[in-house]
Amino acid sequence: MSSNNAASPSAPKIQIRDLEVSRGGRRVLQIDDLAIAAREVSVIIGPNGSGKSTLLGVLQLLIKPDRGELLLDGRPMRDDPLATRRRMASVFQEALLLNTTIRKNVETALRLHKVPRADRRARAERWLDRFGVGQLADRHAREISGGEAQRVSLARAFALEPEVLLLDEPFSALDAPSRAALIDDFAHIATESHVSAVLVTHDRDEALRLGDRIAVLIQGRLRQFGPPGEVFGAPADEDVAAFVGMENVWPVDLIAHRDGVASYALRASPQHELEVAVDHAPLRALFAVRPEEITVAPAPLDAQDGTPSSARNRLDAVVRSLQPAGPVVRLALELGKRLELGQDPPLSIVATVTRPSLDDLNLSPGSAVSVTFKATAAHVIAQD
Repeated sequence: MSSNNAASPSAPKIQIRDLEVSRGGRRVLQIDDLAIAAREVSVIIGPNGSGKSTLLGVLQLLIKPDRGELLLDGRPMRDDPLATRRRMASVFQEALLLNTTIRKNVETALRLHKVPRADRRARAERWLDRFGVGQLADRHAREISGGEAQRVSLARAFALEPEVLLLDEPFSALDAPSRAALIDDFAHIATESHVSAVLVTHDRDEALRLGDRIAVLIQGRLRQFGPPGEVFGAPADEDVAAFVGMENVWPVDLIAHRDGVASYALRASPQHELEVAVDHAPLRALFAVRPEEITVAPAPLDAQDGTPSSARNRLDAVVRSLQPAGPVVRLALELGKRLELGQDPPLSIVATVTRPSLDDLNLSPGSAVSVTFKATAAHVIAQD
């Protein structure tokens, strides 16, 4: 990696300011300020049509924004587009390999970037080995699998030793085993190489696995940017909460706030109170908790109405349905002690349990359960 243009550890590698992109008179992307750190993987997530690929196209200098400032190490990226592109490499959803051998695919990219002939083969073989496809170097690109082709594509990009790596859903077209293995390899190599990477994906698990920081784009606007734990555990608004899988979001009103713990009444069922550890307690809010933070147990025979402590919340609920979801089972619950068929529940609750836990709990639709979660696991979104 070039040392002449390297950013200091504290300075952003890429700075985006006052960016706007419109198509057909409609604004499709607006970012007021986004600083992408050096030597980190910044993941851009959001639903389809949220502007993720548009943002990547802007960074690749393939899309010219209507207005805005793009800085690379503090210098405008568009002042010298060719020099900027030489400092970057891109990987796309499709591998886009040349109709030649694997080795020549990498060496051709190095030749176009004016890497000396004497260095090309050694560098190509080194990066193909690192991505586990060195044994395919003499194979033709048409003779390898999709997962192998994407490994070659990544090896080719890393062989250029770019300062910035831009990736547009590079794992989405792979089968599950190939995808999981390549994501793990990419995570280790990105960390070891200290590359500044921007990865676009719609997959939340992928974002959590790879992102040092995560940016959430919704309807063309940057809604939140921060560490994964902050974005997934303390979403900035209801739309972000829905996208990152914060399925339990309930309107509440403040009752009291003392010693860093706020008590809220459920708006749909005011007799039920919930507690959250929070410094600032809005009067009207959305109370949010992730399904995996909820513990489900069979309701005890002497169960009383929920009386949460400062450390835990407890609600009586009934199992409405059970749905397998990979290694876990998704429980759809409703507030109350009986299942009222044909009626809308006052509150829906979603929890996840492992399959062995479900076997131990012996739950089925209609089972009465006790739902608990810690005050520290909850989050409130202001509606003031």
